[in-house]
Amino acid sequence: MRVPMRDGVELVADHYAPTGTVLGTLLVRGPYGRAFPFSLLFGTAYAARGYHMVFQSVRGTYGSGDEFQPMFREVDDGADTVAWLREQPWFTGTFGTVGLSYLGFTQWALLADPPPELVASVVLVGPHDFSRATWGTGAFTVNDFLGWSDMVAHQEDPGRIRGLVRQATGARRMGPALDALPLRDAGERLLAGRAPWYREWVGHPDRTDPWWAPVQLDRALENVQIPVLLISGWQDLFLDQTLDQYSRLTERGVDVALTVGPWTHVETLSKGGGLVTRESLDWLGEHLAGTGPHRRPAPVHVHVTGADEWRHLPSWPPTTTDRTLLLTADGQLADAAPGPDAAPVTFRSDPADPTPSFGGRLLDNRSGGYTDDTALGARDDVAVWLSEPLPTALEVLGVPVVELRHGTDVEHVDLAVRLSEVDRRGRSRNVSDGYVRLVPGDEGTTADGGPVRLPLDAVAHRFAAGSRLRLVVAGSSHPHYARNTGTGEPPDTAVRTVVSTRTVAVAGGASRLVLPVGR
Repeated sequence: MRVPMRDGVELVADHYAPTGTVLGTLLVRGPYGRAFPFSLLFGTAYAARGYHMVFQSVRGTYGSGDEFQPMFREVDDGADTVAWLREQPWFTGTFGTVGLSYLGFTQWALLADPPPELVASVVLVGPHDFSRATWGTGAFTVNDFLGWSDMVAHQEDPGRIRGLVRQATGARRMGPALDALPLRDAGERLLAGRAPWYREWVGHPDRTDPWWAPVQLDRALENVQIPVLLISGWQDLFLDQTLDQYSRLTERGVDVALTVGPWTHVETLSKGGGLVTRESLDWLGEHLAGTGPHRRPAPVHVHVTGADEWRHLPSWPPTTTDRTLLLTADGQLADAAPGPDAAPVTFRSDPADPTPSFGGRLLDNRSGGYTDDTALGARDDVAVWLSEPLPTALEVLGVPVVELRHGTDVEHVDLAVRLSEVDRRGRSRNVSDGYVRLVPGDEGTTADGGPVRLPLDAVAHRFAAGSRLRLVVAGSSHPHYARNTGTGEPPDTAVRTVVSTRTVAVAGGASRLVLPVGR
């Protein structure tokens, strides 16, 4: 079906009609085409259960008119699609939305000015602020969005075999672009002009720049009134935004539920597919079709990693008690504070040879997620602290916070912090990460040092009895984040790099790890 927009452009959509009892109408909008697997996940699967399903390709993709400008036109185009939907003879009078990732962003675009007919949404790993996804730490998330741009630029190329070859060789092809400087030109050499948006993204590092306004949809979190189910993974790149969405909707009294599994972005619909589909159908059945109640046992459903168990909670985060571990001069995470004369811990960071990324909240399922990061602690460009073996299991539920008394001889620097679990055999596995770009004037950017408070990724994790907690501090995590050259030059064009020497003061308990421990 062809759907007219206000500027005369037509967008293409597929309509799946149920053959039996009609329960309602669902709208899905995305850029990845309407063929398998999306045709199954968001077409026949829902139509077979009684929903009229409209699956639309956004502007500039898979037959829809105009050029693709990722996320910039979705508010207006979504509103125009709803205006068209109202006029269809099979429209049931109300509708819901469902979808993941970009298909989640298009839902927030509709909720920025909610149409009265929209009565329920299921947002899977969907950001509401794309500027936060790209530049939220102050450093560009280059691995994620150079890789995504390369994928989208070629997704409509003919030839299935050619596409599979491109996918299989993705890491090898992207390597030179990720490693080279300047950031903008290295990306352009890979993309060859086929993803013009990438140059714009890396050229706008300031999130307060009005250029980003069309993709900053915080107003949706203030305007939404309908029931919303939020689904994410502890290793999803948009986890922080999903938890922010839950918190802000909860504060406003909106009917909101949250599910977080042990998944990366892609695993939400692969490993998590069965549970995600069941919970989505229950939510839409209750709030759109009226076939409920399918009430969840509790609003929050989270997987506790380490324990490998699912848990229902009344809210997130649950009530916890802070446990503080202090960083010592000899590399321990200890209960007792070091003496006032304890020497600082030092390490060097070289942007020309950046500390590599080991797993974490990456878009690329092959390099992201939980992984063996033992080698990270053996590098000479990091500082490492290790706890004693735990006498009993330790359950952490919420946001760990690292407070560092950090000093540097170069004012433009990054800080990468990782919390891992080391098992009885000495193997380490990542649990939670934090990252921040510091600029002159920020705390921690002088040689004398200053306090830097860095929240890590939220977790629900049980550290096993006998295991150790490991904290690693570095000056980069590349290619997850674009390196900081240290010169203060524009990040998209900088070439010259400067080595920095860092200090972490520990005397008197100046640096610490604070853990929200379950009661």
